Amino acid sequence: MANFSKPTVPRFAVDVYQNEYLPEGGREVNAVVTVSATGGGTIGAAHLYSPDRGPAAAVALMVDCSGSMDYPPTKMRHARDATAAAIDTLRDGVHFAVVGGTHVAKEVYPGAGRLAVASDATRDAAKQALRRLSAGGGTAIGTWLRLADRLLSSADVTIRHGILLTDGRNEHESPEDLRAALDSCAGRFTCDARGVGTDWEVKEVTQIASALLGTADIVADPAGLAGDFTAMMETAMGKEVADVALRLWTPVGAAVRFVKQVAPSVEDLTGRRAEAGPRTADYPTGSWGDESRDYHVCVAVPPAGIGQEMLAARVSLVVLRTGGTSRSSEAESGGGTAQNLGAQGLVRAVWTDDMAASTRISPQVAHYTGQAELAHAIQEGLDLRKAGDLDGATAKLGRAVQLAGVSGNADTAKLLAKVVDVVDAAAGTVRLKAKVEEADEMTLETRSTKTVRVKK
Repeated sequence: MANFSKPTVPRFAVDVYQNEYLPEGGREVNAVVTVSATGGGTIGAAHLYSPDRGPAAAVALMVDCSGSMDYPPTKMRHARDATAAAIDTLRDGVHFAVVGGTHVAKEVYPGAGRLAVASDATRDAAKQALRRLSAGGGTAIGTWLRLADRLLSSADVTIRHGILLTDGRNEHESPEDLRAALDSCAGRFTCDARGVGTDWEVKEVTQIASALLGTADIVADPAGLAGDFTAMMETAMGKEVADVALRLWTPVGAAVRFVKQVAPSVEDLTGRRAEAGPRTADYPTGSWGDESRDYHVCVAVPPAGIGQEMLAARVSLVVLRTGGTSRSSEAESGGGTAQNLGAQGLVRAVWTDDMAASTRISPQVAHYTGQAELAHAIQEGLDLRKAGDLDGATAKLGRAVQLAGVSGNADTAKLLAKVVDVVDAAAGTVRLKAKVEEADEMTLETRSTKTVRVKK
């Protein structure tokens, strides 16, 4: 079991980076909002928090047990070992369950529609139960997620998290069924998703992680599963505040064009807007530990004349109500029932006739605009390559190489170099490799949205 030090009360901070100056008649305001949580601990009712154990949490481990997990036979063994390693990382007092996933979902441990509470005894019992896992059957991931949701919702906890492993395509339910399951689970728990080997569909795994505000990655070699599962569980055990939302208030005449998480990865939150009162909306960000994330906010404002200025947006952080009952103490804020976390940032607009001031782009905004374009160029390039449009793929992946170099995204540049031969990185001149390892292409696609932080 991991050793966790005694937590303290967390502190959230909001910093806004922007060029507030617009030319006469200018209407678009861009800002990068950095949100930081430091100090540890939890926001929540006293009965949901132990100063010795940390915030009350529940975790569901969903392990693919379909027939393909037997090819090669070591894959299932590595999956069992990885799940055991994750169970060993559980903090005492955390509720947990193991789900075996095929074309149906089955409770592996503890069973009877309930969760176990982590202790030396239950961790050992869970690992014994893992030995009975065997491969056979199909793949219907929506059923795994729905069972995990039922189990996680049975505990009165602040943090609900899932870890999902699959090695194949979701062939035994329709895309609509999976989408419906994700819609049902969204906002109820977060989930990290992993694909092992190279026979799974990248867009399915990333769709799961995106919908449930978790991470997605590839573990090409099953031998790497234990290390990856341990790291995921350590991160989950470090989460201290659940259901945090970025709350945006805008004045009359202004409108939010988009809200995107841009670090540590690109995730468009615009479509997840939830109204929270007059001219106020919430954008979900999931659970937080000690960490920092960046968001790109774009607001359209009414045009104005030289010398005028206005508050284009006010950014704050709240803990949302979930399922009609707040998981935290309640306070009215911005028209929605939520707990305000006490951090705020202001996005301003100032109209000027100083051409140098109004045409300058904030370094933070420029950096993350490039990072978002980089992710899009990779995804488009790989799609075009699969479709046989080699010229289009070359152009898009060449642009990606160029953007990776400009932004200093060395990890993505290395992944791109396994798919293309780089002739001139600065110019974006590349040649598609004649032969590309499937694992390299899938790794690039899965990690295409990972970004590097801008240097403040």
